[in-house]
Order: sequence, then C-alpha cells, then structure tokens
Amino acid sequence: MPTKIPSQPDFPSNLTITITNPPTPTSTPSPNILLLLHGLGDSAAGFTPFGRAINLPETTVLTLQAPAPLPFDLGGFHWGDDVAFDTSTGGLDMDAGLGKSTTFIRDLVRDVLIQKCGYRPREILVLGFGQGGMAGLSLARELGMSKTGNGEVISEPLAGVISIGAPYPLSGSRAGQKNRTPVLLVSGRDSSAVSEAAVKRTKEVFEFVEVSRYARKGDGMPSNRDEMLPVMQFFARRLRSRQGVPEGSVELG
Repeated sequence: MPTKIPSQPDFPSNLTITITNPPTPTSTPSPNILLLLHGLGDSAAGFTPFGRAINLPETTVLTLQAPAPLPFDLGGFHWGDDVAFDTSTGGLDMDAGLGKSTTFIRDLVRDVLIQKCGYRPREILVLGFGQGGMAGLSLARELGMSKTGNGEVISEPLAGVISIGAPYPLSGSRAGQKNRTPVLLVSGRDSSAVSEAAVKRTKEVFEFVEVSRYARKGDGMPSNRDEMLPVMQFFARRLRSRQGVPEGSVELG
C-alpha cells in the first residue's frame, strides 16, 4: 500500500500525541518516522521541543504521551504497570513493569503506522529518555515477535532504538532469538542505570548494541554538541533519505 502522511485523525482519540513535520514540508510522506517517548514524570508537551530542536530532514516526529498519570498529584505521566520506589535512592523506579505500555505502543505502531499509514518497521526509529527508553527497547523486542491483524509475523527490525539513560529492563523477557534492531545506549560516565551488567543484559536481547557515555556524570539528555554527536551519527546511519542527508544537518537548536 502507498505510504500516507500521519495525521491526528489516524490515531485513537484517547491518545495524546504531537506531530512535528519535517523542516521542509512536501506533499509526499517523509521516508522516516521518529517516535519520541518521554521520561518518567514528563509529558508529550514537555518532550516535543526536543523533537523540533533536532530538526531532522525527511522525518516526521511523533511525540507520544504515556497512558498513565503519576499519582499523588505529582504531575506528569509514566510508562510503568505500577508506580514503584527505588529503595537505594528513594526516587521513583523506572523499571516498574512495562507490559501494558509496550502493548499500547506496539498496537499504535502496528495498527496505525504500519497498517494504516503504510510504513515499514525499517522506516520507524524510536528515541526514549529514561523509562521511555526502556519502553522503546521493550517495544522493539515485542514488535519483532508480534503479528499484524492479518496474522502476518512482523520479522523486519525497526530502524533503531536510542535509549538515553536506560537499558533493557530487568522486568522484560529475554527468551527467544536476539532482536536485530540496532540499539544505541547513551548515559553518563557514572551511570548506575546503564551499568556494565545492564549493558550485558541489553546485549542478551539485541544483536547490535552501541554504548556512548558522556564525559560528565549524570544520565540527562544531551546538553551540547559533543554529547549529541553519537546520536547524530546514529541518525545519519539509520534514517533513510530520498535526497541524501547533508553533513551536520542534525543539530540542537
């Protein structure tokens, strides 16, 4: 089927999603979809400016909001099956089970982007921060083992998953063959979340895993060009182009 440009009416009415069109709009659909998944306690509105700032050519950016609001008037949303606290830090635990949200995102990708809009998995790339990164990695594994409404097995890997500050979750299954979706893990040099054991766990699930660590401490979003460079390079390798991707076209605003 021909590819169509995703629009708000294509998505379920109960879904909160923002659509950022390519910097140079055309009448034909862009060859790439970038799905952004925000971190624990954030929202689609809070993460959308990042999608605009990276200004990717020939790429439609979809910023998806997690389905569950945080309790206790904490504000923001989360991807977990539950809300759990990390006993070592006292903060909220990212790895609180991701089964419901993985199914939620998988159905959106499979039913809307693939079946309704005509995109192939190879044309869909995911970038997630924190718990959103875990959800993106879970999505890639789940989608690679799922079926369409016609009963066809989706065996083609996604274009890639960039997970900032989070590995494949402990709560996720590691059974079956390794997934061929390329993965980039980004973290601070002292990351307790993206530890060597966590990298090893991610490599048990995915065949191609790169790790990039900031020179600084902390697992925040990239804050300068040096920290963004590995992400830019991953985009350059994995995004498709009808015109070629100009060198240096992916920059933070």
